[in-house]
Amino acid sequence: VQLQASGGGLVQAGGSLRLSCAASGSRVSFNGMSWFRQAPGKQRELVAVMSRSGNIMYASSVKGRFTISRDNAKNTVNLQMNNLKPEDTGVYYCNAVLSGSTPVNYWGQGTQVTVSS
Repeated sequence: VQLQASGGGLVQAGGSLRLSCAASGSRVSFNGMSWFRQAPGKQRELVAVMSRSGNIMYASSVKGRFTISRDNAKNTVNLQMNNLKPEDTGVYYCNAVLSGSTPVNYWGQGTQVTVSS
């Protein structure tokens, strides 16, 4: 299974971007699908996560501005980012968890988001 992320770019503060992530390879049913980000010199942090049943959690810093969505049939997860701020700058990674006796984490390759002030 491979995750392919896309949609990053350079945007001015207040602008919007939409990130997409698609899984390819074996046909699997993921449990949680999420987005993380990592700013220069900082640890990777959770941005948003959505369970297979539709439960959602956002980091407090993005609540009200970002929206996560997923298509279970297509194994895709998206992140709509509105009202972007310079502090949203970083590399964004999609993540998917395959549940089982030993959960398996899959990561996308990362996509750069840069928000200029």
